[in-house]
Amino acid sequence: MDEMIRIRGGHKLKGEVRVSSCKNSVVAILPSVVLASEIVKLYDVPEIKDVEILIKLLEKLNISVSVKDDELTIDPTDICNVDLLDEDVMKLRASYYFMGALLGRFRHVRMYSPGGCNLGPRPIDLHLKGFEALGAKIKQDGNIIEIDAEELEGDDIYLDFASVGATINIMLAACFARGRTTIENAAKEPEIIDLSSMLNKMGAQIRGAGTSEITINGVSRLKGCIHDIIPDRIEAGTYIIAAAACGEDVTVSNVIPQHIEALTSKLEEMGVKLEQGSDYVRVFEAEELRPVDIITQPFPGFATDLQQPLTALMTKANGDSHIEETIYTERFKHCKELNALGANIETRTGESLIHGPTPLKGSDIFATDLRCGASLVIAGLMAKGETCIHNAYHIYRGYDSIVDKLKALGADIE
Repeated sequence: MDEMIRIRGGHKLKGEVRVSSCKNSVVAILPSVVLASEIVKLYDVPEIKDVEILIKLLEKLNISVSVKDDELTIDPTDICNVDLLDEDVMKLRASYYFMGALLGRFRHVRMYSPGGCNLGPRPIDLHLKGFEALGAKIKQDGNIIEIDAEELEGDDIYLDFASVGATINIMLAACFARGRTTIENAAKEPEIIDLSSMLNKMGAQIRGAGTSEITINGVSRLKGCIHDIIPDRIEAGTYIIAAAACGEDVTVSNVIPQHIEALTSKLEEMGVKLEQGSDYVRVFEAEELRPVDIITQPFPGFATDLQQPLTALMTKANGDSHIEETIYTERFKHCKELNALGANIETRTGESLIHGPTPLKGSDIFATDLRCGASLVIAGLMAKGETCIHNAYHIYRGYDSIVDKLKALGADIE
């Protein structure tokens, strides 16, 4: 069934919106619970589709999951290592974290290749090379990956690219490996620090998360813990961009401003007036927007997940803005949909050129992936008339209560 969001644009946003906990943290943290031998409690868990799917996969492993409001109680005491040959695995990219977790815990994993948003080529070669460096053997039969190891031995692993997924997966597998594992050219994203913090509470010995070199000293057992997940920097950025696009005075709270400095500095360069506190960003109405150039980079550079939402705002700038996408060079499907609303955007492999300003007019458009959907929501808020965003399930995968939150700010959305 087609899930749709309908927006009647032109309404000013005003008030406060609270950012939920981080999607990209929780989708790594949930599979990591496979490593625990006792109960793990997670607080402030976002209500998103990806969490629902990961809970189903945990339950297939005979892990008990109790949900009460935004609190999860996860009991892995009776875990069974079964093959994860289920269509749910192919619904999200983060299912690949079960590879590292199950390999670490059981020395064996057999599952489907991961799914997720279609952003062009997204190979998992670095993950598999990391597992092989630890002593694992890998077989691939079509869409099925089987990974086995008699023993996991710590090793020095250099990542050709600072991949978040590979960094996390190797961390998970190395927690129970004998000796020390060093990941060089590791990704530095805040979500890696969050996961490392939780694993260390459980008894892991991980040092250097947030730097380019992470060391993991193997242990024999991980206990349970209680953990609060960090705020979602991409959700925060999305609401800040929406407020810059059509707000008159919006406070985005439960934010770690240091996590989104690359975005806020670019917005200020565009002419957006911001006030930043210890845990909030306040956005005031902008009189005129200047064009800017963006190059996406691994953290702390400009996040690839925010270039799509920002593109919608760029259609209001007085002049030509340019985006160079270095992470996922095909991540421009949103541009076709924005053009259907009246934008004037040219795309080539790895880059887009946004000619502004162009007034947007409501129409029927299609979310092709999660952040494309966020971009289209912002565009719908800006557009004159009614916009219907089809395939809205992509948006629900990563944004907790987005319709209700925007309604509370004054948007006409359902």
